Amino acid sequence: MKSVKRNALRVAAATVASGVLAAGAVALAGAASASTLSPASTASLASSANATHYSFQTLNNDHDLTFNQLLGINDEGVIAGYFGSGAAGHPNKGYVLLPPYGQGNYINENFTGSVQTQVTGLNNRGVTVGFWSNTNMGVGMDANFGWVNVNGNFRQADFPTGDPASPVTDQLLGVNDSDIAVGFWVDGQGNNHGYEYNINTGRFSSVVDPQDKGASLQATAINDRGDIAGNYGSDGFLLTHGGQFISLSAPGASATMALGVNSYDEVVGTYTVGSGSSAVMHGFTWTPQHGFTTVNDPHGTTTTTVNGVNDHGQLVGFYVDSNGNTDGFLATP
Repeated sequence: MKSVKRNALRVAAATVASGVLAAGAVALAGAASASTLSPASTASLASSANATHYSFQTLNNDHDLTFNQLLGINDEGVIAGYFGSGAAGHPNKGYVLLPPYGQGNYINENFTGSVQTQVTGLNNRGVTVGFWSNTNMGVGMDANFGWVNVNGNFRQADFPTGDPASPVTDQLLGVNDSDIAVGFWVDGQGNNHGYEYNINTGRFSSVVDPQDKGASLQATAINDRGDIAGNYGSDGFLLTHGGQFISLSAPGASATMALGVNSYDEVVGTYTVGSGSSAVMHGFTWTPQHGFTTVNDPHGTTTTTVNGVNDHGQLVGFYVDSNGNTDGFLATP
């Protein structure tokens, strides 16, 4: 368990025109070494006195009641997500869900010509981001390509590299109100590389661990201050616009994944206790003031993932129910 603070660095890359690429799911970053760390501060689970209480609502698109994941929510309550597990014959299909929440307010959103699409993030200006695939062979077998949608116009956005994985894996996962998106790509050796993409200029820049610039790292979310959440090794992190790198590891967890962040630096995600068949997944929120707080949907207390948070503290994510289905949820404080 640790919460390590250190200086951060972002390395600019060349500006290139957007291209076209395909879809997949976020995985834990590969092992990363971290040497010469500054003194660590200890994070602990928040006491019940500090914990926020939530009302939970299950939200599933009726097109597939067996698999829904809600991945992002903006300040107007618009939610990004998708249905379909990605297994062969069960493709991902993206959508946004508008309030008031009901079946008539699920709006299909799929990259033009795609076989699979996930809508992973959105801002308050109507911009959405995600990734798509041109095949549906099965989870882990399909290429992933990043995309942005501005005013109904899809654009492919993949980090320029001469060393892509096979199949290609490039995913955009979050976007802020300055139209800066973040995501990651995978190289031919299986290492993850986080990056920013400026939607207005088309410029890409790398997001790196300042102590180990070659470390495998994913950028998963960005807030309006430019602070970035993500994952490296078995830990999450928060990289502030001022250059502070905070490593996030939930107490007693074998792995921690940071998946969303709001403008108050409230980070959300999931942590795992145990391993193998005994592994249990819990959702969490983390703030600089109170540290970690466990958040579990009451219908999926051992299988909850919190994937997005807005500036009102509303959470979205998903859990596995008693029938083995993956259900989306909204948690409102």
